[in-house]
Amino acid sequence: LGAEVNNAASRIYAVEGQCFVLAPSATVSPETVAMLCGDDPMKKQLLLELAQAMASRVAIDHRVIFETLLTREKLGSTGIGQGIAIPHGKVPTLNRVYGLFARLATPIDFESVDGQPVDLVFVLLAPDHAGADHLKALAKISRLLRDPVMVQKLRGTESAESLYAILTEPAATASSATAA
Repeated sequence: LGAEVNNAASRIYAVEGQCFVLAPSATVSPETVAMLCGDDPMKKQLLLELAQAMASRVAIDHRVIFETLLTREKLGSTGIGQGIAIPHGKVPTLNRVYGLFARLATPIDFESVDGQPVDLVFVLLAPDHAGADHLKALAKISRLLRDPVMVQKLRGTESAESLYAILTEPAATASSATAA
C-alpha cells in the first residue's frame, strides 16, 4: 500500500447490493467494484464469496483461494477486533501481493478476538516467495484499519467510489507511512 496507493487509477463501477468490494491489487487499484450478496452470510460463506470475487481478478480457481483463507482461519481468527478482519494467506501461483476490501452492510460473527461482529474486511493474498512483502502489506493494512478516523469514514460512506477515495486519500497513506 503506502505511497503506491496514490498511483491507483482506472475505472470503477458499482453494482446494486448490500456491500462493496474493492478490486484486488497490492496498490488497491479499482478495476471493479462488486457486491457481496446475501442477507446475513456466515463466516465460511463470506470467505467463499470473497474468494470468488478475488479469483475472477487473479485468474486462480476460487477453491484454491477459499482453501487458503479457510486454512489460515483454522489457525486462529483473522478478526482483529473493532469490527475488522484481515483474512490472508499465500498462494504459490501468484506473482505479486493482491488485496481486496469489503464493507459489509450487515456485520457477521467472525470469531474476532474481541467478540464483535465484523463489517470491514480486507483480504490479502501473496505468493509463497513474498516473505517480507506479505508481512509489510499486512502491517500497513492493519495500521490503516486501526485508524479510528479512517474506520469511521469507511463505515459512513454510501458509494463504491467514496470507499475507493477514502482508501486512497493522501492522509490515509501519510498516516500509514508515518506509523511505519
